Amino acid sequence: MKKILLFTGDFAEDYETMVPFQMLEMLGYTVHAVCPGKKKGETVKTAIHDFEGDQTYTEKPGHQFALNYSFSDVKAGDYDGLVIAGGRAPEYLRLNQEILKIVQHFFSENKPVATVCHGAQILTAAGVLKGRKLTAYPAVGPEVQLAGAEYQEIPVDSAFVDGNLVSSPAWPGHAKIIREFVKLLGAKIEI
Repeated sequence: MKKILLFTGDFAEDYETMVPFQMLEMLGYTVHAVCPGKKKGETVKTAIHDFEGDQTYTEKPGHQFALNYSFSDVKAGDYDGLVIAGGRAPEYLRLNQEILKIVQHFFSENKPVATVCHGAQILTAAGVLKGRKLTAYPAVGPEVQLAGAEYQEIPVDSAFVDGNLVSSPAWPGHAKIIREFVKLLGAKIEI
């Protein structure tokens, strides 16, 4: 049974936390949803981001998402893949040195990593993007470029794969990003 680590936090995007968590569990993976400073059974408050014709996304209160594993118990070597939720959580999660070390482990070991929306902010802070290609929410594009990566402008419902890294601009790309992520984990998908 493959184990997946999922980073989330207060005001992570609701769909970008819940949907990958549920999709991966539905496929039979063990998924540990964690947040620094929080323990199994505690919750994070999520935010719902929507695209309603404004200059940027709108934000509304989301659900309380129950964490199913304690961050303090995470050992990066125990996991086969990493998923990073977007929303506002990555802007402060990237300040946590343990988060950055875990991300660096996944890249040094060439393990599959999926990031959506603002999740790329954690990758930029971890220093793992030099020479890579990925997408993110467009407002994060300049950070991706400053980190030495090539920002990919793709439709919001798409995903982009570069080696062990799969990325999507936002939650409308869940079907494609999760499909590509599980392929990187070794699943055979016939369409």
